[in-house]
Amino acid sequence: MRVVPNKFPAFGPWPAGPERDGLFARRTAVGRQEVVVHAPRHVDSLADLSSRQLDLVAEAWRARAEAARESGFPYLHCSINEGRAAGASLAHSHSQLVWLPEGPPLIAQERAVAAGECVVCAMVREEREHRIRLVAEREGLALLCPFAGRQPYEMLVTPVECERDPFAAGRLERALQLVWDGVRRLRAAEGAVAYNAWLHSAGHWHIELVPRITVFASLELGAGYYVNTMAPESAAGVLREA
Repeated sequence: MRVVPNKFPAFGPWPAGPERDGLFARRTAVGRQEVVVHAPRHVDSLADLSSRQLDLVAEAWRARAEAARESGFPYLHCSINEGRAAGASLAHSHSQLVWLPEGPPLIAQERAVAAGECVVCAMVREEREHRIRLVAEREGLALLCPFAGRQPYEMLVTPVECERDPFAAGRLERALQLVWDGVRRLRAAEGAVAYNAWLHSAGHWHIELVPRITVFASLELGAGYYVNTMAPESAAGVLREA
């Protein structure tokens, strides 16, 4: 296992420049970007890693989250880009870590939508009751196809109970095992599909996995309406059988 600096960072340890508010608000992208190399032997996919290697990935994320906090960066954005269609420039299985001085905009949006109620808790209760979009459940974690997925086979891994620290001992290991399970099921159903996955570690933490099966066009990008050609209930059924 190796964690190395990203050779082409968008966020870097350069000095903070002058900020500007208003219509043309701006600030320096202060942070740090790292690449986690998942294995010494060449593997193309997270699905090719052993259970021990997955545990090492979780251990690396946890150690770097602690290092980021100690350096004044309280939020660590952990993500996986697999396949060229998902933006990966390297075929070797790896993940990306970005140290941030605050939660990213999508985290702020999730909190605004919650408005005092944990939306993830409400969603998980509903999904476990009806079970039609639930793919698997193990060790207090659920793998499901969310109701409003943006792409066919979009998946979500989340604790069944409300948990706010994904870096607690043992939790990331179990979550990445479910991500691994989801990727293997996806490959069995559709072949080697490119995908993006990321950890939202604020609030009720969860991992989102978005396959890149269709292309986002003007309706998705310009209007915010995502055309998903496969019902999540059907996707969950296929993945359960895969």
